[in-house]
Amino acid sequence: MSFKIDRGLFKYDFIDHHAVLCVPVDADVKDIRKRYLQIARHLHPDSSITESPQQKQLGNELLSKLVNPAYEKLSHERTRAEYILILSQMGKRLVQEPTTVELKTDLARQLAGANNIDHFYRSAIAKLAQTQYDSLEQVLQVIAQVSELNLVYLIRSVAGTPAQSQPKVNSGTSKPDTAKQTPPAPPPALPKEDSVVEQYVRRAQSLIEKNQFAQAKVELQEALKLEPKNSRCHSLIAMVYLRQNQLKMAKIHFENALKLDPNDQTALQWKPKIDKALGQQPTDQKVTSSPNNGDKQPDKSGSGGLFGGLFGGKKK
Repeated sequence: MSFKIDRGLFKYDFIDHHAVLCVPVDADVKDIRKRYLQIARHLHPDSSITESPQQKQLGNELLSKLVNPAYEKLSHERTRAEYILILSQMGKRLVQEPTTVELKTDLARQLAGANNIDHFYRSAIAKLAQTQYDSLEQVLQVIAQVSELNLVYLIRSVAGTPAQSQPKVNSGTSKPDTAKQTPPAPPPALPKEDSVVEQYVRRAQSLIEKNQFAQAKVELQEALKLEPKNSRCHSLIAMVYLRQNQLKMAKIHFENALKLDPNDQTALQWKPKIDKALGQQPTDQKVTSSPNNGDKQPDKSGSGGLFGGLFGGKKK
């Protein structure tokens, strides 16, 4: 059986692993694993004793050639971060290129014009997941349908939700009702860089709340490529490095944040503590530390004392 798909994100020479597993593009590792186990139990030859040998073989091929590679890519932090970076860059490119996105399914067209895109998108993905692998002969069509939803959601997430930022849709079926349309307008302007940066920051903040620091760092690195002098981005990525116990990198970005904005409260709060943890006295900021530290040596590795005490430790 050929596993070629030419719709949705697959159309752009991209393997849509989220569509294979039928999970949202921002699903966390826990949800990805849960979904993978559901599919694996369903497709594994040993768990489908009532099906024909042909069905068992097809299920095993789907599992080994599509499902397992998708899970491998999305379950490991490094490969997942790289994958998410490519995905975000693709979304940005699709927004900037004046191409028409051809959608084949009603769900994708409805998402293109939906007001509450997050609710519609997640509800549609959850509904499709319920029966995605019930008919093995129809699996590729369902994956293609999910990938169309991912494509539309990605474009709208990067471009924003105003109507002028929605993807151009070519249904390929019937001509639009021109009587209800306003006169043709000039092509919408590309999103300003600062609005794109805000999108990166918003996604990064959401990922930080989920403790998905590797992906948050990728988003903020992309934002800093667009606006290297954005103090907020420097401060946020410093917090990401701090939560990953990379104190030296956190210190560098907090310093950059203070150079750009001397009143950055996050940097003012954390830089002196990092300086002390690294065994360095701050030059121009007052250190505010607890008198109960005693004569213990600071943890220069960044693990234990600072990280555990400030984020995970119990209050005395």
